[in-house]
Amino acid sequence: MFYRRYLPAQIIGLLVACLLLLVASFAKADTYVDGYFRKDGTYVEGHYKTTPQTKNWDAYSTDGNSNPYTGNEGQRARDYSPEAQNYGSGRVIHTGPRGGQYYYNDSGRKVYVPKR
Repeated sequence: MFYRRYLPAQIIGLLVACLLLLVASFAKADTYVDGYFRKDGTYVEGHYKTTPQTKNWDAYSTDGNSNPYTGNEGQRARDYSPEAQNYGSGRVIHTGPRGGQYYYNDSGRKVYVPKR
């Protein structure tokens, strides 16, 4: 039977590499958004936001999360949660080409809702 002895440095190196991969997979990345002017002339200050994900579970605005920069607690329901079923107040919920779900409010503007 073939048996190879690994040196302690090789084992430690392998463990460190595995640990780095594990940490990188759970890291929450932030993106800085520069300040800008809206169409109506209102200035929006520059701010940090979470990197876009396929679900809103990591977003600062999601219930159970908080924004580390402002301390604000999230209020939006998590995607696919029972609470997400109550959004839209009986309006037709549309799904966009990239999976976002929204309805049109009384002013004709899109209001994005948690995914059902």
